[in-house]
Amino acid sequence: MPPSVYITARLPEVSLDRVRGACEPRLRDGTGPLTRSELLESLGEAAGLLCGNSAPLDAQFFAAVPPPLRVIAQVGVGYDNVDLAAATRAGIVITNTPNVLTNAVADLTLGLIVHVARNLGQFSTFAKSSWGRAPAPSFGVDVHGKTLGIIGLGRIGRAVAKRAEAFGMRIVFHDLFSEPPPEAAFAEYHSMADLLRQSDFVTLHVDLNPTTRGFISDGELALMKPSAFLINTSRGPVVDQPALTRALSGHRIAGAALDVLAKEPPDPDDPILKLDNAFILSHIGTATVETRQAMIDLAVDNLIAGVSGTVPPTVVNTNVIQRWQAAAPRSD
Repeated sequence: MPPSVYITARLPEVSLDRVRGACEPRLRDGTGPLTRSELLESLGEAAGLLCGNSAPLDAQFFAAVPPPLRVIAQVGVGYDNVDLAAATRAGIVITNTPNVLTNAVADLTLGLIVHVARNLGQFSTFAKSSWGRAPAPSFGVDVHGKTLGIIGLGRIGRAVAKRAEAFGMRIVFHDLFSEPPPEAAFAEYHSMADLLRQSDFVTLHVDLNPTTRGFISDGELALMKPSAFLINTSRGPVVDQPALTRALSGHRIAGAALDVLAKEPPDPDDPILKLDNAFILSHIGTATVETRQAMIDLAVDNLIAGVSGTVPPTVVNTNVIQRWQAAAPRSD
């Protein structure tokens, strides 16, 4: 019998056919946020789980997970929803979908920079409703010649740097390393404080972990220029959202462009939604047809490999693979 797998993410039929070629899939019936209890009740004898990266995969989940489960293939690069130590103790491989979404997120980041710099939102509203009948909105500012501060010069940060350099921007960065990689050799390393003071635009490209939660708060925002903009296409909780709301409402920075929020979807009365200088999208960094399909393809590759006992392409907790290989029967 082919291995059973449980799928909570929505997959196109062509991707489901790939899964059916190697596994016996069961699909989630319910809608709305996935709960731990629903997930545990639904897994049954599944050897694999394919889900989004907001599934509640905490220590309680791994303590109660049915024994056949051996691989969890997430659609998304982030895995802050996973208790990796608990997954590793349970011998369950966690996979994600890096690399394939880099260009889509970098493109959106540059789009947001141009959008807030040129005040495109207000000009679009003006053109549709008031053109010729009311004063035009305030002019925007040039992107060319401005300083872009990139916090996190990983894959996406480097892709943003290359795009921004082509726009004629000066690139400064802050990361755990100070020597820029070859593909971003033009980027200048600066301390966090110096970067915030110098930059006309600050863009965030860090993962969410205990050290980056609330990474941008009152102190960091106070260092930014009153004319500067904050861009966040990483994870919402990296920014202390009440602190950002205060800075925006007090015009201590010029504005923010956010693809992510601390709570998604936000409460309808969240004050940040009412600010004219906050441009907000609904976490669409990877929302292109090509990128989403590439993410799903990689997640399916990971799922099929994991339930077949081979090493998935993009494993997060690689030490579990070492345990798999150590436990595998040896041939004479």
